[in-house]
Amino acid sequence: MQRRHLLLLAAAAPLGLNAQVSDLADAINKAGRQRMLSQRMGKAWLAMVHQAEGRIAGTVLDKSMALFDRQLVELKAFAPSPEIRETYSALEAAWSDYKTALVGAAPSKAGATAVLRADARVLGLAHQGTLQYEAAMGRPVGKLVNIAGRQRMLSQRMAKFYYAATLPVDTATAVAEIGKARSEFLTAMDVLRQAPEATARIREELALADGQWLFFDQALQRVQSGAAATAKPLSDVFVTSENLLSVMDRVTDLYANVKS
Repeated sequence: MQRRHLLLLAAAAPLGLNAQVSDLADAINKAGRQRMLSQRMGKAWLAMVHQAEGRIAGTVLDKSMALFDRQLVELKAFAPSPEIRETYSALEAAWSDYKTALVGAAPSKAGATAVLRADARVLGLAHQGTLQYEAAMGRPVGKLVNIAGRQRMLSQRMAKFYYAATLPVDTATAVAEIGKARSEFLTAMDVLRQAPEATARIREELALADGQWLFFDQALQRVQSGAAATAKPLSDVFVTSENLLSVMDRVTDLYANVKS
């Protein structure tokens, strides 16, 4: 019961509280959060196929879709150049296709390939928008906001591919993607820790993220070892990925508020 209560809190994590884009650092943060949401929605949908944390996964999916919709409007409206507005117009179209894949039919193994294909398109455009906003800011801290924000996405991407691998849907590709994301995540953690802009509070949060990573990585390694996807590891991946996301979202917010 205690673990389930913690999961309920994670599902209700207050991501993206500020209602409008306030500046370019906030734009990078929110643009990067769109990348994360593309993967979080896929994770939640695939978890529902597995019937893993079904009710909570449904809540996560609904909240993620609503937040994606809201931030897409904000980011397009804030766009300081025609090129960025064009990216978000393309993202609107890709998001429409992804949304159809997510809600057009009940989650099932038969629909998994379409969901994975659609989320890849949304992720690519969301990443493009993030890079464009980073370039528009033109300051070193902008890159750190981007890197920290990408860690959120990687946490969800690894969990998503865990569920894909264990359905199974293209297991070899999914396992390879987990390995690639894992390496990128660990490299980026070193960058964030060593950055001159890292405050004491940021380092404290990164230490907490390291602790959450140990639990998450342990859960992920079961698929790489070929262990069966029973109820407990399926649940553990969902819980630990949400916990790691929550910490890295705070780290991204902290970097977005660094004044330099």
